[in-house]
Amino acid sequence: MISLSSPVTGQAQTGLTSPTYTTTTDYSPPNVSGKQQAITALGGTQTGVTTHTVASPFTINFTKPNVLRVLGLPNPITGKLSPRDVPRNTYKVITRKGVTVLSGQAIVPMVITTTIEVPAGADTVDPLNVRAALSLHGGAIQQQSANLGETITTGIL
Repeated sequence: MISLSSPVTGQAQTGLTSPTYTTTTDYSPPNVSGKQQAITALGGTQTGVTTHTVASPFTINFTKPNVLRVLGLPNPITGKLSPRDVPRNTYKVITRKGVTVLSGQAIVPMVITTTIEVPAGADTVDPLNVRAALSLHGGAIQQQSANLGETITTGIL
């Protein structure tokens, strides 16, 4: 169960020193199957960073499928499942942050989306490998957070 604890400690980025983000529950997430938090206060040194407002959103949203799908029956003749016949349950983590694209102009939301597509049945039959994939994904993003920031702002991978 998703229960983001506040404040969230941010990852290292050029120009941010010990960033933290105080969150509060947003009781009107964009998806009924989601939980959303809005950033209401900042900690550390984050000169120029803004908190959530209507005109400049700063939110993180966790969603699950509206209807969870289950594994169907194998082919009655072969007893096998075709990979294309395995439904997927799609989960998402979406961060929205208002950014300035041109001085004096309206704020435009930046969107970061992590999509997790879990083949139905893997949650029951192979939960450790599902968790290992999430562990690697989260750890790699955490490890490369500052480098991703540099890549996104310089265009150099």
